[in-house]
Order: sequence, then C-alpha cells, then structure tokens
Amino acid sequence: MAQLTLNILQGSVGFNFTPEAARNLKQEISQLMQSLKAIATHAAGGGRPTPQKSLEYRYTGDIFLEIFCNPNIYPSPFAAKVLLTIRDDRIRLTTEAELTRLLEDIELYLEQVG
Repeated sequence: MAQLTLNILQGSVGFNFTPEAARNLKQEISQLMQSLKAIATHAAGGGRPTPQKSLEYRYTGDIFLEIFCNPNIYPSPFAAKVLLTIRDDRIRLTTEAELTRLLEDIELYLEQVG
C-alpha cells in the first residue's frame, strides 16, 4: 500500500491508500466532472440545468475517507470544491479541496504506483 498525498487549501495530508481504491475514486470523480460539464453546458445555452447527483465517496482501510461534492452549486469543474473527511482512531480532519487538484493528486499517485 502506498502513500496518497492530497493537497488541500491550507497544506497537504498523506495517508495509506490502495491503487484499486484510487482507481475507483478517479472513476467517481470522472463521473462528477461529466455532471459539472453538463451543468456548465446547460448554463451557457441559457436553459435551466437538470439537477445532477452529488458525489458521496467513502473508503475504509487504515483510515476512513469521505469525499462529498454537490455539482449543482458550481458553475464549472474548475470552480468546484470537495469536502474531505479523513479520520482514524486518533485524529479527524475535515476540510475543503479543489476538485481539479484532487484529480491531479490521484493521477500522480496512480503514475507512481504503476
């Protein structure tokens, strides 16, 4: 198991994460990006966008990781932020991170683990 480092608004946090979980998370984020793009396209056309499903990702391993994002409140994927909760039996961290930065961090992790 390798260390995943996520860059958050006020620094970074690292924890053990499996490559399989990273691939699953990347897939979930890709679906969220498609929802955000659909909303942005609808808004550009002047129509009212169809409400999209929120991202609610959970991972349990050495730590508990929860990622939440409501795509309906952001005008584009580049403006979107996610709410991160990372906890174990000793510490709990809840913060925001930029969606595009989160995706970059996951892709970098996947490149490193092969």
